[in-house]
Amino acid sequence: MRPHLIRAATVALVCGVLAAALNAPVQVGVRAAEALPARLSDAEFWALVEKLSEPEGNFPFDNLVSNETSIQSVIPALLNRTRPGGVYLGVGPEQNFTYIAALKPRIAFVIDIRRQNLVEHLMYKALFELSDDRADFVSRLFSRKRPDSLDVNTSSAELFHAFGLAPAEPMLFEANLKAIVDNLTVRHHLPLTPRDLARLTFVYTSFFKDGPGLDYAPGDSVDLNGALPTYADLMSHTDGQGTAHSFLASEAHYLFVKQLEGDNLLIPVVGDFGGPKAVREVGRYLSDHGATVTAFYLSNVERYLFDRRRSWRKFYDNVATLPYDEQSLFIRAILNRPASTLVTLLAPIPKLLKAIDDGRVHEYQDVFSIANY
Repeated sequence: MRPHLIRAATVALVCGVLAAALNAPVQVGVRAAEALPARLSDAEFWALVEKLSEPEGNFPFDNLVSNETSIQSVIPALLNRTRPGGVYLGVGPEQNFTYIAALKPRIAFVIDIRRQNLVEHLMYKALFELSDDRADFVSRLFSRKRPDSLDVNTSSAELFHAFGLAPAEPMLFEANLKAIVDNLTVRHHLPLTPRDLARLTFVYTSFFKDGPGLDYAPGDSVDLNGALPTYADLMSHTDGQGTAHSFLASEAHYLFVKQLEGDNLLIPVVGDFGGPKAVREVGRYLSDHGATVTAFYLSNVERYLFDRRRSWRKFYDNVATLPYDEQSLFIRAILNRPASTLVTLLAPIPKLLKAIDDGRVHEYQDVFSIANY
């Protein structure tokens, strides 16, 4: 073929490809989801934990279990406003599993200032992997023998009633603790330090001693004025409309979280919300993989940030670096004054950030009234 004909054919081919590309539907969400890993190896999991984490900070309570009774109240709205397969960010212990079971994210990150929270999540990771179903999980979590009456149709209230009648088993505790440590250090080769293992023993011992009656103040170590919900209470709550959404409310909920843990896609991170690294590094990782934050559960961390000079502004500056869109939501536990009870609210991330940029947030009470559904 003559040179000028070759050039013409080439131009026509390139133009045709460009036209096809321009006319093709752009499926950003699909590409973003495919960019995230379907699974992380053990080495990749731990490398990510270390890369994202900051040095640990201080918190006045052990916080082994949530004290928030209203976390399920926003789940119907979350299900209406979000799609599965996104990205979940959170803080604290077990309440994250309930939101994860509802939102069904592709990947999840739990950022907490306490390394003990990271260790507790590793304990949970091992227990999920060791337990085939909810009853096995609760049996191992509290070191109580599994009652014979439980099956896949047992409600969470029935599940915890049965285990509440079962006595603690010291020999079961010892065997379970060894199995947890072996799962993490032998099977997954996680390089836990002696201090990590001591914290793991403390956390697991607290679950053993208090059983399903464990609450925010294990062993009555602190006085928080008033009755606190127990683990059994929290798992048996509903959304206020009669539907139970806890991660132990059904086998389907449990198995979703178990699968995410087994794929190493629930990543615990040590970090200060107002710190220089953790939130921003999570954002960088998500941006590198074309992913967008679906929901960011804050608990009542905002209150503590407003108690620390300028930390609240640093946190919202950190959030502004996350990949989010108009549908991305904060899940917030706000202290409702003067009732002094925590209420759970939703806030669109971009709307709240705009309120801050506009100078409409100056103190903690401002975030109670701005941008909430």
